[in-house]
Amino acid sequence: MKYLQITFKVSPDTELVRELLVAMAGEAGCDSFSEEEDMVKGYCLEDAFDEQTLKEGISNFILPDTKIEYKVEKAEDKNWNEEWEKAGFAPIIINDSCVICSVKEENPQALIENAEGNSPLIIRIDPKQAFGSGTHETTQMIVAQLLGMDLKGKNVLDCGCGTGILSIVAAKCGTRKVCGYDIDEWSVRNTIENAATNNVILEVKEGNRQIISDFKEKFDVVIANINRNILLDDMPAFVEAMKPQATLILSGFYEEDVALLEEKAVSLGLKKSQCQANRSWTCLTFHRN
Repeated sequence: MKYLQITFKVSPDTELVRELLVAMAGEAGCDSFSEEEDMVKGYCLEDAFDEQTLKEGISNFILPDTKIEYKVEKAEDKNWNEEWEKAGFAPIIINDSCVICSVKEENPQALIENAEGNSPLIIRIDPKQAFGSGTHETTQMIVAQLLGMDLKGKNVLDCGCGTGILSIVAAKCGTRKVCGYDIDEWSVRNTIENAATNNVILEVKEGNRQIISDFKEKFDVVIANINRNILLDDMPAFVEAMKPQATLILSGFYEEDVALLEEKAVSLGLKKSQCQANRSWTCLTFHRN
């Protein structure tokens, strides 16, 4: 697949501006990012890039008096995060019961003290070009949701699986079957590799929402950590794949997007059961009647 590189320069260049920029660029099709001292680079499949959405996002940027410049060019088909991968990433501890760490981490069990004396859930990830080492707030919120659910014997669908973190967590929690898909072939490969590293079996396909119908199962839980616009477009396909009484967990968007997503979900017969936020990133949970 051919990628574009979109280089952004912002003023003022603050952490908040960069976070909001990443969210906005995600709505225009960017699916991975790298940050440098004076710029942010977004990477996007050529076919997925929506420059009009990007221009509108810049014109209506949520923080007034922010200047955003960007340049679009073809990107090499390579691993843009290679040096970061070699170094690994800092382990993430969730709910004092789960450790997400690099495959290079030598003793992840030592990172957590479980008050109940149970062995922590260890997820080892080797993130390549796929988005997601577990460091992002949206990933952590969904992982926490999964850890709090009874998934024994359930079928789970991971929409936009990235590195496979969410699929692997679900598979480690006693599910009957976990399926996932991603439009990015790198992500599909990375998910399969990470599943093997963690000794779980996943069914993973390359494609967009249209691939959901290729899975034979209906699902008890559907999870999607994607940007707002894709969630709005794909939600009917998610609901179609859900069993009665099934759960839909959505993240990848900001608090100001909640009303739009909730309106869409309600129109599809879903009922909101939970909403949580972490640094303005939000996670919504719905149930099907």
